[in-house]
Amino acid sequence: MKQLITILFIGLISFGINAQAKIEFKSETIDYGTIEKGADGVRVFEFTNTGDQPLIISNVKSSCGCTVPSKPDGPIMPGKVGEIKVKYDTNRVNPIRKTITVMSNAETPTVALKIKGLVVDPSKVSVLDKQEKSVMEK
Repeated sequence: MKQLITILFIGLISFGINAQAKIEFKSETIDYGTIEKGADGVRVFEFTNTGDQPLIISNVKSSCGCTVPSKPDGPIMPGKVGEIKVKYDTNRVNPIRKTITVMSNAETPTVALKIKGLVVDPSKVSVLDKQEKSVMEK
């Protein structure tokens, strides 16, 4: 009888260890494409908890102060969808190459998300674009 109780106890402990939250992103990269200075810089990373335990996002941080991520407030239950919003400062005219690090209680506790794109200023036109004819044609 003691052996049976011991086996059941070990089996329950093993079963509890296998229970885990799992985070699965729809996409781990968002491409802003080419956007104009001052455009809407908010994008959303959508994910699903494909595990069998509640998913708790403990921290979300960016590689730069120009990108502000926000995490969900509460736990994401198994099978449910959540989102991480990212706001990039589009007043900075330059290429976008940033990383957002997500930390959670998931099977893979740290995930790196990426944003990319290019912010351009439409009021600044290249000298080459202004000329209608080349120097040789004049």
